[in-house]
Amino acid sequence: MVRLLGPQDRLLSTIEKSYPEVTVLVRGNHVTIEGPEAEVRAAERLVQELVAMVKNGVDLGETDVTAGARILERGEGSPAEVLSQAILTSRGKSIRPKTLGQKAYVDAIDHNTIVFGIGPAGTGKTYLAMAKAVQALQRKEVERIILSRPAIEAGERLGFLPGTLNDKIDPYLRPLYDALNEMMDPELVPKLLAAGTVEVAPLAYMRGRTLNNAFVVLDEAQNTTPEQMKMFLTRLGFGTRMVVTGDITQVDLPIGASGLQVVSKILNEMDDIHFARLTSEDVVRHSLVGKIVDRYTAYDAQQQARRYQREQSQGDVNPDGANRAERRGHGPQDRKQPGPEKPRRRR
Repeated sequence: MVRLLGPQDRLLSTIEKSYPEVTVLVRGNHVTIEGPEAEVRAAERLVQELVAMVKNGVDLGETDVTAGARILERGEGSPAEVLSQAILTSRGKSIRPKTLGQKAYVDAIDHNTIVFGIGPAGTGKTYLAMAKAVQALQRKEVERIILSRPAIEAGERLGFLPGTLNDKIDPYLRPLYDALNEMMDPELVPKLLAAGTVEVAPLAYMRGRTLNNAFVVLDEAQNTTPEQMKMFLTRLGFGTRMVVTGDITQVDLPIGASGLQVVSKILNEMDDIHFARLTSEDVVRHSLVGKIVDRYTAYDAQQQARRYQREQSQGDVNPDGANRAERRGHGPQDRKQPGPEKPRRRR
């Protein structure tokens, strides 16, 4: 019952937030639900699913409750079956998909050679990809893990970094090291890195390589150029799987288009390549993160609409491709012919 209700009955409050017209009362091991019949039946089924998840060994969180309620509302199956699939267990912690979108993302990695995980911050794109990579290595499905990332700062230039080459690139690759240490024995990670079983490398050093029998993860792919993305994807060798993750709303490239945006148009609907698009509903960080993502998405849509309207009113863009003078019935004005060249004065 303690695991079902959560610390300070937080999960109980989350259930009541999911069904505002329902009141949930707990006395010992008995749960009483009061309210309109339809809401009570929905809340009852959710509680039953949460009990089944607890029996399966799942440590419930607020995201599990909200995701379970959403799955039941949409009729997309049983939350206990969808959200109880553990990818990896490390130091007593189970790593698993916590939303339906994450579950589809993980399933896509199992069934496709190349998977693109596109979505906002906090949706578990990189974390779940790293978990699948460690799982594949432990099952001996691959011989090594290769983790890559473009070395680009987020909105500012830090200038020259002292030290060796590893010292210079480590700050950019720190999130990947953190995930490795969380999913594997921290004492084992340095040995795997030294042996080359796990390799962490910047994207710039991928040119000319062929990656066989490996699980390759490219993180922060929105900061790749189209040329870099093409170069990376063509490193694919036999027995290798690739996962490319990124958030196309947070591009730090100084100029030019993002390779992640371009590749979704070029490779869309190809066999054995899957584009998993996660949304704010798949955010598993603080509940505010999902709301922040929604606000920024709405703001970007408004700005884009205003920009389009401004261009329309100025005559820069119109469906027929004509400028304002042509729409008024006048042809473009002839350029003024240059007059005779004046003689230069001699000194």
